[in-house]
Amino acid sequence: MNRVHKNFSRRARVATGGAVLAVVALAGFGAVSANASAPATTPATAAAAVAPDRVTTTSTHLTIDAATKAAQAALDAAEKENQRVTVAVVDRNGNTIVTLRGDGAGPQSYESAERKAFTAVAWNAPTSQLAERLEQAPNLKDIPGTLFLAGGVPVTAEKAPIAGIGVAGAPSGALDEKFAQAGADAIAR
Repeated sequence: MNRVHKNFSRRARVATGGAVLAVVALAGFGAVSANASAPATTPATAAAAVAPDRVTTTSTHLTIDAATKAAQAALDAAEKENQRVTVAVVDRNGNTIVTLRGDGAGPQSYESAERKAFTAVAWNAPTSQLAERLEQAPNLKDIPGTLFLAGGVPVTAEKAPIAGIGVAGAPSGALDEKFAQAGADAIAR
C-alpha cells in the first residue's frame, strides 16, 4: 500500500471517498440540468431562420368579417324570395370559414353548399359553367369534395381565387347561384 493510505484511517478514507463521489455526482447533475434548460436547435430550425425571401410566398385571404358579410347577404337575398337555404363560404384551400343555415333549410343543403363553394374556388368559375363542362369531361365529377351543380361562385382578388361562396336548398341551381352572387357582390361594395 502506498504511504498516503497508511496515514489515514479506514474511516477517513471512506469519508473522503464519499465526499469525492458526492462532488462528482453534483457536477454531473449540474451539467445535465444546464443542458436540459438550454433550447435545442436543429439544422432545420437554423435553416428556416435564415431562409431567403425567394423561398416564401404571400397569399391573400378573405377575412372572417368579409366572409360573414357575404354569407349574410346571400342568406338575406334568399329570404327575400322566401327560399330556405344554407350558405357556405370557404377559403382558397376549401376550408370552411362561415356557414349559415337558414331557418327550414333541408339537411342536405349544408354539405351541398360547402361542396359548391369548394368547387367554385378550386376551379375559379361559377359552378353553373362547370356543370356544362361535364359534357366534355364527365370524370370531373369524380374529384373528391366537388359538386358540379349551379349555386357556387368564386371570390377573386387580382384575378386569383381567394374564396368560394356556395348556396344550396332553393328549388333551382339558378336561384342558388343568384343568392351566392349576391354574397360575392356584398364583398365587392
